[in-house]
Amino acid sequence: MHRVIVSALLGAVVLGSSLSPTSAPVRAAETYTRESLDHYFRLEWSKTGRKVDGYVYNASNRHAASMRLLVEGVDGSGNVVNKTMTWVLDVPPNNRAFFEVSAPDAASYRVSILSFNWIQEIASSRDRRNVS
Repeated sequence: MHRVIVSALLGAVVLGSSLSPTSAPVRAAETYTRESLDHYFRLEWSKTGRKVDGYVYNASNRHAASMRLLVEGVDGSGNVVNKTMTWVLDVPPNNRAFFEVSAPDAASYRVSILSFNWIQEIASSRDRRNVS
């Protein structure tokens, strides 16, 4: 009888573990390549005093939110000498959003998008006509 209970419990654990996910879900931005991100977003920045500031341009019809940017300081040889991250909370569709982050001195800088979430799509004029 004891073996039957142990076998049943072991079977339930194995079944339960096979049904549950073993890794965290992948965010939408992680499935994009750098080239496909270039289709949706453009980054423009400059160093002003102790800060790197600029704009993220969103060329899509969807809100991008919780965007995380990586700002890398690069030396004259192209080696990364420091890294800083910042958030851009909302990048409106077909618009731009400002960012600013303190960054240590470096010969030049590189800014890239680490992650973001799509929020919504804007209905086209044809879709709005069909709603009414």
